[in-house]
Amino acid sequence: MTDLCAEDLATLYAKPTPRVIAKARPAIDAHAKKFIEMSPFCVLATSGLDGSVDASPRGGGIGFVHVAGSNQLLMPDRAGNNRIDSFRNVVEGSGFVHLLFFVPGIDETLRVGGRGTLSADPDILATMVEFGKPPRAVLSVAVSEVYFHCGKALMRSKLWSPEKVQRSVMPSISEVIHDQTNLGEPESQEIVEERYKTQL
Repeated sequence: MTDLCAEDLATLYAKPTPRVIAKARPAIDAHAKKFIEMSPFCVLATSGLDGSVDASPRGGGIGFVHVAGSNQLLMPDRAGNNRIDSFRNVVEGSGFVHLLFFVPGIDETLRVGGRGTLSADPDILATMVEFGKPPRAVLSVAVSEVYFHCGKALMRSKLWSPEKVQRSVMPSISEVIHDQTNLGEPESQEIVEERYKTQL
């Protein structure tokens, strides 16, 4: 297999249309704000000083990411695995972040990019209590680019199709990690889900 170079790309792909270029906006408009306020899930991408990239799922109640202004988003951080790869990249790496927002039932997605900073200001944390708990920290994004992606990828994947994979076709994450590392005790999916409920 031969790797493609930059010149090859120009022969494979047409130039984007003016409309595709123009849809990238410098701020959050009314449409983007509405989409973010309907979204219970997004993917956070960050980059480290060494060029590494991290992509992390983030979720909460509908509208868990707060639109604090046309160029500012506030994302509360909930309990996770404590690797904090994303946050290390924010404070030690490039500081650039991108968010990809999903709304169940809508095939289009929304991409938001900018620079991130972290805060543990108690006054800010107190405004973002969810599941009975304040977040541990808040990611503030100084937004510089916003644009909607067409729905082709989600349509191809049938992501919102009512036909779902039964969870039982895969072992629990606890069983998977035990098989991979031989650490901890392998727990059933039922036990894992019950434990998750206390850690949201």
